[in-house]
Amino acid sequence: MFKLLKRLGKKNFFYAFLCLIFISINVYLELKIPDYMSQITVLVQTEGSKMQEILKEGGYMLLCAFGSLIASFVVGYFASLIAAYFGKITRRAIFNKVGQFGVEEIKNFSTSSLITRTTNDVTQVQMLISMGLQAILKAPIMATWAIIKITGKNMLWSLATLIGVIILLITIVTLMIIVFPKFKLVQKLTDNLNRITRENLTGIRVIRAFNAEKYQQKKFEKANDDLKNLQLFNQKTMGLLSPIMSLVMSTLSLSIYFIGALLIEKANMMDKITLFGDMVVFSSYAMQVLMSFMMLIMIFIIYPRAAVSARRILEVLDTSEKIKDGTVTKGKEKGTVEFKNVSFKYPDADEYILENVSFKAEKGETIAFIGSTGSGKSTLINLVPRFYDATEGEVLVDGVNVKEYKLENLYDVLGYVSQKAVILRGTIRENVTYGSKNEISDQKIKEALDTAMASEFVDKMAGKYDAETSQSGTNLSGGQKQRLSIARAIAKSPEIYIFDDSFSALDYKTDFTLRKNLKNYTKDATCLIVAQRIGTIKDADKILVLDEGKVVGMGTHKELLKNCKVYKEIALSQLSMSEIEGDL
Repeated sequence: MFKLLKRLGKKNFFYAFLCLIFISINVYLELKIPDYMSQITVLVQTEGSKMQEILKEGGYMLLCAFGSLIASFVVGYFASLIAAYFGKITRRAIFNKVGQFGVEEIKNFSTSSLITRTTNDVTQVQMLISMGLQAILKAPIMATWAIIKITGKNMLWSLATLIGVIILLITIVTLMIIVFPKFKLVQKLTDNLNRITRENLTGIRVIRAFNAEKYQQKKFEKANDDLKNLQLFNQKTMGLLSPIMSLVMSTLSLSIYFIGALLIEKANMMDKITLFGDMVVFSSYAMQVLMSFMMLIMIFIIYPRAAVSARRILEVLDTSEKIKDGTVTKGKEKGTVEFKNVSFKYPDADEYILENVSFKAEKGETIAFIGSTGSGKSTLINLVPRFYDATEGEVLVDGVNVKEYKLENLYDVLGYVSQKAVILRGTIRENVTYGSKNEISDQKIKEALDTAMASEFVDKMAGKYDAETSQSGTNLSGGQKQRLSIARAIAKSPEIYIFDDSFSALDYKTDFTLRKNLKNYTKDATCLIVAQRIGTIKDADKILVLDEGKVVGMGTHKELLKNCKVYKEIALSQLSMSEIEGDL
């Protein structure tokens, strides 16, 4: 918790110091009110007292109450300011941290959990700061000051107050022991509820197609009921504090007045008035002591969940990235990609996904990768932009090991098209020019769209380049999203293109024409293509055939048909014998 609060900075700690000052003023003025009340009580009981004196004491009471109100307002303002600033910087820190994560770190946190940590968990800590600055600072000051005020008034009254405080403390500790372990579970169940909700929204088409609405509803109801039941248990348990507090306060007031009545009955006439005034003042101060503990109880209710939330936030912020930034900004060559005896296995895995892969792509060459599902094609291609780092061997881009590059400069030379087309909410223009450092003209956007064969549907959209794209591109078909993703890479004009099975959603005719356009447009750039279809890669300068993470064939389409059994089997599953013989 304190590690998070350190992020607030000197300015907000100064605001907290101002809160302390105004809380002290607030407590002082509140505790002056019983003194004036005591004076009024004595004046009312004393013969010959003038109304002017009573009104004067009453006026002081009103001034104290008004001053206390102003001080409380100022404290609330600064506390809210600090809490809002904390929420802002913490959400930004989580967002930036997650943006720096590699694929390995991302897999440690589910999407729903990261959403919960950025929203709900931050809100829990904000609430603690907002209420804590008012209650945590005010409660001990008020309790200490009130105890000093009642010290020496009467031993029996003090003993009754002490017993009331002890009962409250025992109650608080007992309830905390019962409830605290449950709060961590609350956040996990919230993650689960978010996960099911997100799953239901993103998979709505599949759910409806399989008539699984009731099944999803049961899943949601179970997650919702689990969270509800746990929250009910927590709230009911903590709800016991309020009636216990009321009982203790009422019993204490009754005890003070009962003891006072006995003392007044035994006192002589001169002491009766003084004792009565002391009883009224003591009762007020005793209530202030209990109210101080009541404020602390409120914090004890909020703190356990906020502490759990703070730990969950720090889990994200303290996660160290495995992909470290290098120092090199420019390569020794241009447009080359080389693998030198590269092997790779996922963290904590026993078996290698890739083993001893070596090849070099020269500037302007097209290198393709093909193999059965799970053969390591996408894993291999993901080592170039450092989504993972090679376990053994070296991956070189422009003659420099990718681990030595500054990530920003490495990404500048790459144009990456992912296996799953990612379209962001915005416009066609914003999606095509996404991530480009330099301004891209409409002519350049047109060239990119034409090359990717996306103009045919973009030109029909209302607004053309300024046409809206919905979140995840739900207003576009799979093929349209893939073509738009390819146009995004083309608009960047990189040295090296990486296509990770980026043509799978296209029909054969579109695939053929698009690749022809790409070859003409990117003739000076290096292309790395992962594909499942022979037709997509048959014209590549070099094809690498992968099988269980090993390179079992390397060469042109014709060469591999002759000397690579795995490649020929893939070809036979997609092409007719006459087509294969024609290629030979």
